[in-house]
Amino acid sequence: MKIKNILISQPEPSNTNPYSDLIKKYGLKIDFYRFFNVSPLSSKDFRLQKIALLDHTAVVFTSKMNIDSFFSICEHSRIVVPEIMKYFCTSESVALYLQKYIVYRKRKIFYGNGRPDSLISVIGTKHKNEKFLIATTDTPKSAVTKLFIKNKLNFTPAVLCKTVYSDLSMKNIHDYDILVFYSPTDVKSLLNNYPDYKQTNQLIATFGNMTAKEVKANNLKSSIVAPSPEAPSIAKALSIYFENNR
Repeated sequence: MKIKNILISQPEPSNTNPYSDLIKKYGLKIDFYRFFNVSPLSSKDFRLQKIALLDHTAVVFTSKMNIDSFFSICEHSRIVVPEIMKYFCTSESVALYLQKYIVYRKRKIFYGNGRPDSLISVIGTKHKNEKFLIATTDTPKSAVTKLFIKNKLNFTPAVLCKTVYSDLSMKNIHDYDILVFYSPTDVKSLLNNYPDYKQTNQLIATFGNMTAKEVKANNLKSSIVAPSPEAPSIAKALSIYFENNR
C-alpha cells in the first residue's frame, strides 16, 4: 500500500512542523484538522445543575478552559468569589493561568505534577476537610472525581465545559491513507460524523493508551502507536512505520 495522504486530528503546528522531514522524504500530503473543540458552558446551562458555588471552600481545575468558564459563570451570575477560596490545579501551568483572574498567592493556590493522583498528595491531611468543587468537562465522572471518591473527600462535580464535535463533512475521510488520532474524543468525533464508517484498508495511528483503547472498543485497528520507548511521538512512529514498510 502506497501512502500519500495523511489526516492529523490536530491544528497545524504554529512553529516547527515535526512532520516536515517525512513530507520531504516520502512525498506526503499531510492535512491538519481539529476533530473537536471544547467550549465554556453558559451561565444559563450551568444553573440547570443547581450547584451553589459559594457553598464550597476550594475549586479543583484540570484545564485553563475550565478556569475561564468558572470565572465567566461567576461574572454573569454576579457571584463574587471570596479571597479565602483555595484553588487546586493538576499542574503548575494551569495554576499560573489563575493570574488572569486573581492575585496569585501561594498560600491559597496549590498544584500537582500533571497527574490527577498528584492532587491527592497536594491535598494531604492539611486540606482534606475542604469542600471541593471539581470543574469537569462534559461529565461529572472523571479520573479526578474517582480519586476523590476513593479518598473519601467532600466534593461536588460541576460540568463547566462541553465538547463540540467538528463538522468533518468538508473532509472526505476515505481520501486519506492514514488517520491520526490524539484522543478518544477524536475517535468519537469521526464516528459521530460517519456512523457507518468502515476502516477497510485505511490505517489508523494513535497517541496514548486511552486513544488506542477507544479505537479497539469500536472494532477498529491501530497500526501505528505512540508513545513508546522507540517512538515518543507520532512523527517518530510514522517514520519507523515508513522505514519498515517501504
